[in-house]
Amino acid sequence: MASPNDEQLLHDLRPRVLTQPLHNSIPPELVSRFDPVFVENYNKYNAGRLHTHEVPIEHFRRNPAKYLISYGRASGPDVYRISEQKCPVQGGEITVRIFEPPAVVNEHGKAQKRAAYINFHGGGWVFGDLSTDHDFCKRIVDGLDGQLVAFDVDYRLAPEHKYPIPVDDCWTAFNWVRSQKADEFNIDPDRMAVGGISAGGHLAAVMAHLCRDAGIPLRLQVLNVPVCDLHSPFASDGTFDRDGCPYDSYREMEFTVPLSVARIAYFHRHFLGNSRPATSKEDWKISPMLAPNFAGLAPALIYTAEMDPLRDEGEAYATKLKAAGCSVELMRMKGAPHTFALLDGILKSGQVYNLKVIEGLKASLIVQ
Repeated sequence: MASPNDEQLLHDLRPRVLTQPLHNSIPPELVSRFDPVFVENYNKYNAGRLHTHEVPIEHFRRNPAKYLISYGRASGPDVYRISEQKCPVQGGEITVRIFEPPAVVNEHGKAQKRAAYINFHGGGWVFGDLSTDHDFCKRIVDGLDGQLVAFDVDYRLAPEHKYPIPVDDCWTAFNWVRSQKADEFNIDPDRMAVGGISAGGHLAAVMAHLCRDAGIPLRLQVLNVPVCDLHSPFASDGTFDRDGCPYDSYREMEFTVPLSVARIAYFHRHFLGNSRPATSKEDWKISPMLAPNFAGLAPALIYTAEMDPLRDEGEAYATKLKAAGCSVELMRMKGAPHTFALLDGILKSGQVYNLKVIEGLKASLIVQ
């Protein structure tokens, strides 16, 4: 028989309230390290929702807007002309969006030659398109005071177009601009720069090596949170090699947002296949960290994010460039997520990035 005390406990029972973390919420141990503005906005817009790598790719392709979450991007200033052209590539064609300022005319009434910036968007070689960096391209064209034309390359995406197609598309587009479009857009082919974010940073880094190897002068490479090594952190099937990975940031930020290690592994499998290409002399185009020669590469602006698994490999890549005698400016954005540059409407780190890139382009490309 139950005691009066036991019976009272039964009478006092109330429904329990259990609160589980929201799906894709920020790990509690990392919250205090993030920029609080990012935490507030991430919790408002992202937490509890699927990330795009958690959706079957065929579903995403049918209706991207159903799964995309976009906020925090500052609107770029308007520019004189925005147009698109088709660039022929192996097996088809791709779109290149072109951002132009009005012509700057010298005292003799002749339009001055302009520099060119070739942009490669991010998205893990799987996502992203010409909308990704549209406002950024407008911003740098406006910031260069009529002396730069920006070309944004809509390279073909994996898994439908696996490696090396995205790399080959970008190299073809770069040479198309330099050799076939210089006269049309009044460009000095010896004053060119490349850049991109994440997978776009990887593609820009590869372009810098290809330019050096081809004897093409390149004035600047802008590498923002670049993917530099897809070999060392992962087994050939894309499984994270937690013990063998040489970059502590992968373990420290394994479950960070918005780019977890699981998301990078997803990109690895889609870009390279479920078993990446066998070891070959071409490996460095997958992992620029493995390039055999870093001497003579274009000056680099490299930006990393404190709260990003890619932080340490980006900084290791900068170290390799410096050791080979290349000019490098490296900046780590404190408290910043992987996507800080895409959040320049709300994050100070994104705004600083915009200013620094414009400064770097002016110093590298503009004839004083």
